[in-house]
Amino acid sequence: MNANIASLRSTVAVFSLLGCAAALAGEDAPSVNIGGFGTLGVVHSNNNQADFTANALNPGDAGATRGWSAAVDSRLGVQMALNVDSKWSAVLQLVSERTLRNGYAPVVEWANVQYQATPDLSVRVGRIALPLFLAGDYRKAGYALPWVRPPVEPYGAIPLSNSDGVDLNYRWQAGDVHNVTQVSFGRADMSLTPDARAQARGLAGIANTATAGALTVRASVLTAELSVDIARPLFDGLRGFGAPGHALVERYEPSAKRACVASLGFNYDPGQWFMMGEIGRMNTRSYLGDKTAAYLGAGRRYGDLTPYAVYSVSRANMETRVAGVDVSGLPAPQATAGAQLNAGLNQLLAAIPRQRSVSAGLRWDLYPNYALKLQYDRITPQQGSTGTFINVQPGFKSGQPITVLSAALDFVF
Repeated sequence: MNANIASLRSTVAVFSLLGCAAALAGEDAPSVNIGGFGTLGVVHSNNNQADFTANALNPGDAGATRGWSAAVDSRLGVQMALNVDSKWSAVLQLVSERTLRNGYAPVVEWANVQYQATPDLSVRVGRIALPLFLAGDYRKAGYALPWVRPPVEPYGAIPLSNSDGVDLNYRWQAGDVHNVTQVSFGRADMSLTPDARAQARGLAGIANTATAGALTVRASVLTAELSVDIARPLFDGLRGFGAPGHALVERYEPSAKRACVASLGFNYDPGQWFMMGEIGRMNTRSYLGDKTAAYLGAGRRYGDLTPYAVYSVSRANMETRVAGVDVSGLPAPQATAGAQLNAGLNQLLAAIPRQRSVSAGLRWDLYPNYALKLQYDRITPQQGSTGTFINVQPGFKSGQPITVLSAALDFVF
């Protein structure tokens, strides 16, 4: 939260400085635009042995915790954009949604200053959206999405949505194809619980969005040195088992591990109908997983009504169960502790999503800037995985389809 407050204060200061600079230069008064977005949603899961969630940073409590939950998708965002002149601008976006640490306390999603160096080249400094996936820039603005939420298999795998740093955007043309290439550098740091943090250092990425008529294609690659200490006690315990324990720690602990994400997606939207799909591979070189996730979806517009369907899948590219440390021949207390540590490690590996989902829904644009969506998801964790579900109870059974029903009212203002 301190990082969010610091970012907010620094951005407000920059807004003030930009306004003063424009006044001293004799420019017209800067223009300020204020708007926002929001989602009021409810979710039901028919499985009472785990909770459905949209991503790992949202506690999600539909299923085991309660039958119906408003916490999974509901959020409110407010954005202020300041345009000083043709060169300088700034944006501040605050989002309030359910988080692991701070409940619904607003956090700074974007806070950056942009300099338009040329008509085709711009530079931004501050907190910026990560250049990942087709909907990476607006994944939290539900009104801009055809579905209730982005498919959880690819989008839930990378819950980080921004970084603090700098990026460059360059527009260029190749025949009839319009391109925007984005290069970014930065870092991300967040508090998960009072005792655990997630850090992405040395973050660097490149993305290119190409548009030709109704077709948009986006490719991106992102890498960072990732550290997550939420399972620190488990790995501290494994270190007590000598070389075999240290080998497991070296392999699975997400401590200063070079993580990589690559994605490729397309959206074809001639107007009356649309089709879109993405595939991505995320390799964290730790228990957080090496996985491939993809989806393919389509919809057709009938006036204000848009029925749609999506198929999505997630696969592991690594072993998801290990023997762990050898506890044979050890004294009973030490053998018991070792067996518990082995079980804990395998529980972490079981959380690497191996699942498929079939979704169908209906969007109704009932009023300008308001859309009501109903969605049915049939989610099947596979091969012993707990899939994208959290708060998993001992009675959870992998391989059984789980029904998730969602309703959401999205709006912008």
